[in-house]
Formats: sequence, structure tokens, C-alpha cells
Amino acid sequence: MARLNLLEETRFEKLPVSVFENPKQASLSVAKRIGDLIREKQKNNTQTVLGLATGATPIAVYAELVRMHKEEGLSFKNVITFNLDEYYPMHPSAAQSYVSFMNENLFDHIDIDKSNVNIPDGTLSLEEIPAFCLEYEKKIGDLGGLDIQILGIGRTGHIGFNEPGSAPNSGTRLVTLDDLTRRDAARDFGGKSFVPTKAITMGIGTIFKAREIILMAWNRKKGSIIKKAVEGEISSEVPATYLQLSDNVEFILDQDAASLLTRFDTPWLVKDCVWDEKLTRKAVIWLANYLKKPVLKLTEDDYNNNGMAQLAVDRGPVYNININIFNKLQHTITGWPGGKPNADDSQRPERAEPAKKRAVIFSPHPDDDVISMGGTFIRLVDQQHDVHVAYQTSGNTAVWDDDVLRFVEFNIDFSEKIGADKQQLKDMYQNMRSFMESKQPNQVDTPEIQTVKGLIRKGEAIAGARYCGLDDDHIHFMALPFYESGKNTKNPITDEDVVLTMELLQKIKPHQIFAAGDFEDPHGTHIVCFNIILNALKRLEKTESWVQDCWLWMYRGAWQEFETHEIEMAVPLSPQEVERKKFAIFKHQSQKDRAVFPGDDAREFWKRAEDRNRETAQAYDDLGLAEYEAMEAFVRYKF
Repeated sequence: MARLNLLEETRFEKLPVSVFENPKQASLSVAKRIGDLIREKQKNNTQTVLGLATGATPIAVYAELVRMHKEEGLSFKNVITFNLDEYYPMHPSAAQSYVSFMNENLFDHIDIDKSNVNIPDGTLSLEEIPAFCLEYEKKIGDLGGLDIQILGIGRTGHIGFNEPGSAPNSGTRLVTLDDLTRRDAARDFGGKSFVPTKAITMGIGTIFKAREIILMAWNRKKGSIIKKAVEGEISSEVPATYLQLSDNVEFILDQDAASLLTRFDTPWLVKDCVWDEKLTRKAVIWLANYLKKPVLKLTEDDYNNNGMAQLAVDRGPVYNININIFNKLQHTITGWPGGKPNADDSQRPERAEPAKKRAVIFSPHPDDDVISMGGTFIRLVDQQHDVHVAYQTSGNTAVWDDDVLRFVEFNIDFSEKIGADKQQLKDMYQNMRSFMESKQPNQVDTPEIQTVKGLIRKGEAIAGARYCGLDDDHIHFMALPFYESGKNTKNPITDEDVVLTMELLQKIKPHQIFAAGDFEDPHGTHIVCFNIILNALKRLEKTESWVQDCWLWMYRGAWQEFETHEIEMAVPLSPQEVERKKFAIFKHQSQKDRAVFPGDDAREFWKRAEDRNRETAQAYDDLGLAEYEAMEAFVRYKF
């Protein structure tokens, strides 16, 4: 019976999928399978042939293999490896090369014979590539094929660098990279313009010949493409769907990457559910959106015909369910994000008391505050709460080099006007220009350039916060040490990051904390900054009584928005408030027009924010609630 239930639950899935609680557990499982195969082959005195992938996904697998080598004596003497791909052109010594990646994460830490390592050569001439690719294929074939091929998946659905349009029988070849793939790689190269347009990749046909294929994916960012690969129709538009044709494939996912699969996203379509309040709310909102009906117009037939008959029986009649969900949604809407004084707060998202709250808005980058919750920021100040803003990082990697020169030129001219000594500035300026003329992709800026970039963003942040109504003594620049590496890849969190945050919180003793909860930002800074806040609060709650009365609200907006069923506080904005928010964002001139790291959304940040806020309001309107110009959404984190 259990097996039958599982088949019913996974009936939308067209290939085997294993889901782990987190990437670490999944990675340990994959590493163990590889280690067991190597040991088994060693017993038989035969070689293990591995197909390896690069990128963030397999790093923990490689780390575990290194640990197994150092602590358990796992030897790689009998292992031959073939990497999936390499950028073209690409020198093997470059920081972005997959040769450097594999050496840094695996090969330099194990006893593999380097002559057994095979990675496509990014230094070949165009004329040499066809012969090299044929030889690469032949070498794999002569060894009897790959025992295990591990894969990641790109957001275009590529496996290796087999982009949309690739054929299922394709072999190793030179390909052109999709624009989205290049945007996703921009951070590693210091900007999309520096990302190569081509790559040499193993073909889908080559991958198919492996005796075992393991595709791994972590985090919610991969959720939509995983759903297409696992549940969608086979299509050249999503090359990973070709894996549905293999009898030897398994997808290894963490819960976030699997979250949009039918059995997790809309489980009522495949199994009986335990209808708690949270799932009921999600299902009713889904049904209303699916049928394009307001919540209060949903009928018993609507429930019965769309997998929700059990809900209608268990918690019906359905009109009562509709009324309950409608009221819950209505109660999320408030024009008083700091709580409404002298009002019944039993049906409101925030407490009425204290009437004037101390609030701190944490902003990972110097513009996240106004982009994501600028309207609420202004309203909290207008309603006379004691509002502070804390900019957690300098944001100095996201400033164009031209802006640095422009600001230093201004200072030289200004010093001339007031008769100050300008020679030192001129010398620094010439050094900056010389450095920029020979600057390599992702090269760390000089300390002087980093300082100017940080000051540009600091000045913009001050202007934005002042526009929202704050006095200067309520504007805090934390410059958390983890960020100040000068590199796009940041340092790990240290105790100093947490202690600095604790000190600020102890100083303010807030009733409310607002923190960025959109963890899809391409820098990875948001989730790091959020974890620092959590660590600080967990330490403080042991000794500070005020922490028990402090509520933590998560905001989004720069990179994504909360789903309607997740929202716990929705702050409506009038047309005038939308304009005020937009002007606050405009204070961040270095991020206007075209940001250094825009992600895969071509809109300017002010436009993204405006559109997302209007879409949130429209989502409420579609469900039958009041029509507003725009809304900012929040979810409370219970720590």
C-alpha cells in the first residue's frame, strides 16, 4: 500500500527524484555513492571513470570526497575523470577556469594522477576544436564509458553547457552560451560583458552513455526549471527533459529545489492532505487564481473538480471556508505597519502597544531599504515611530569604475576652487586611471577605489534615508567585515559580524526589526546578512529581556516577492506614496539606469519595485479584496 501511495503522489514526475532536507545531506549521499563505487572497483583492480561538473552545486560533494580521502583513506589512484565543459576561450590558470575550480575544490587535495584528469581545453584555436572533441569522445569510449556522471542544471535547463536547442544525440562540441547563462555567471567574472560567449561541452548523447547519471540541484531558484525537467514534456527548449528518456538517471534535490513539484506545491492534486490552516489558505488562494474567481465566489463544484473534495468534506461547507480565508486575507492589510494606537489589535498584524515603537530597518545593500519597503519606511516615520536604518554592507563592489573617476575629478576641481592642496588627489587619480586601464575581470580594486565606491554608496544611502525623514543620528553604517574583502566572493561570517550587530541592537532595543528576506539576490548577501541578525538575536535573548517583545518582519522586493498565501502584513500605498518611494530610490544614482549586477531582470530597480508592489495589490484585488494602487508585503519570522 505504501508503494502504491508513493506512485500516486509522484505520478506527475517522469523520472526518479530523491529529496533531502538540505544540500549538505544530499551532497553526503552523492559522495558516499561515488566513494563506494571507487572502493568496489579497487577491489576488482579496475578503474573508475567519473564525469564531473563545476559550479556551486557539487562543491560540498567534492569537500566530502576530500574528507574521505584524508580521514578514511579513500584513494583516487584508480580514478579517471572527465569534466563536462569549459569556457572558450579560457586559460587554465584564470580564476574563472574550470581547471582552477577543480584543482581548488578537489584535485589538489587528493592522490589522483593528474594525467588521469581530463578537462576541455579552452586555449585551442578554433581550427583545433573539432579534432579535440572527437578525441575527447573516443577517450571516454575506449575506457568503456562513464561509470557515474554528476550534473547540475542551469536556469535555461542546460546540462553541461547544452543550451536550449541542443539535440539528444549531440556529442562534445563548441557551443554558444545562452544570455541567461552568461548573466548568471556575471558575478564570477565581474560583469556579464566579461563572460565568454562560448564553451566546449560534452554532449547530451555523451552524457546518456553513462551507467549512472545523478543530477543535483539546491535552493528555490532552481525550483521552476526542476519542475519543467521532471514533470514537463520532453523538449529541446529544456535540454534536461531529455533525461526522462534514460533508465539510469536520478535527480537529487534539497527541499527548496523540489518545492515546486506537484507533490510539494499542490499536494491536494495527488494525495489526501492534513488540512491545517496554512495549507487550507494556500489551496483556496490557488483555486481562486486557477479559476480566476474571487475567493467568495468559489463553489462546492470548484472544490470537487480540482482535487479539494476532501477539504470540502473535512472543513466545509465551502462558503464557510471561503469566508474564513477572505477574513484572514483582509486582516493582513494595514495602513499602520507599526501598529494602530488605541485600537483593537486582535485582528491586526502588528500590536497596538507601545503606540510609538522603536524600529530598525536592516538593509543588506545601501538601497534595499527603499527599494523593498520604501513606502512602509516613510509611513513608519510619518506615524512618528522611532525609526533607525542600518546599512549592513558598503555595497562597494556594485559601483561602476567611471563613477569613481567622476567623483575624484569633482574633488580635484573643488579643491582648486577653494585653494586646497590638490596634488595628492591628482596623483591618486592618475594611479586609479592606470589601474582601471589594465584591470582584469573580477580583479580586486585598490583600497582607494574601494573607499571611493563605498563613499558613493554611503552618500546615496544618507540622501535616501533623509528623504524618508530620518535624522543623521538614526542612520547607521555597519560595514560588516565579511563583505569588505574587495571581491565579489565574500568572506565567511565571523564573530565580529555578529558582535557588531548585537551592539547596535542593544543600543536601540527595538520593538520591530525589518530585514531582507528575499534570498534570491545574485550576490548571496541577503541571506548572509539575515543569518547574522538571527545569530545576534539568539545570543541576545539569553540576557536581554526586550528581545522577547521584538518582532522580526521580513521584506522582499528587489529580487522577488512573497506568494500571496505567505503574506502576513500588506501595507497599501497610495499613488502619492508610490511616487515618494520612487524618489527615495532615485537618490541611489549609481544604481540607476543599469546596475553593475542587475541579475536576470532587465528592469531598473525602481521599476521592479513599482511593478511588484502593483502586482501584489492586483493579487489581492483578484481575490475579491479592496483595490489599492500598490502594496508592500511582509512575513513575520518567529525566531
